[in-house]
Amino acid sequence: MSVDPRAIGWLARALTHEMGAVQQYLAQSVLARLWGDEPLAEHLRGEAVEELAHAERLMERLILLGVAPSAGNLKPARLGRSVEDLLAAGRVLEVDAVRLYRDALAHAERMRDAEGAELLRDILEEELAHVREIDDMLKAPGKT
Repeated sequence: MSVDPRAIGWLARALTHEMGAVQQYLAQSVLARLWGDEPLAEHLRGEAVEELAHAERLMERLILLGVAPSAGNLKPARLGRSVEDLLAAGRVLEVDAVRLYRDALAHAERMRDAEGAELLRDILEEELAHVREIDDMLKAPGKT
């Protein structure tokens, strides 16, 4: 089976992004717990689990293509001194994901990779929902 190396590159970049998101949300969850904000800690832990599910789906696609999954170097987790800081860092992460998935999806569509495009479209929709959720949280009083 011939596999487009650029498609593998997009999947690897996405996997690295998702593993970095797991790291960031989990670290932020720990910080929120240390602040005594258990509702926020639980929310952020849930975000980490969602991002891990994305990573799993990307790994499955890579394995089906005959490639061993490997995430690159992860960026350090972005923390902060307030709930607003954590949410703002999460928003940057999610906006980066939206850009990545839009570009990867465009490539998959150009290559007529229906299965890859479906996966990328699904994750893109979830990342867009994350951006909307964070925006709503930033607007809400209490922030959690």
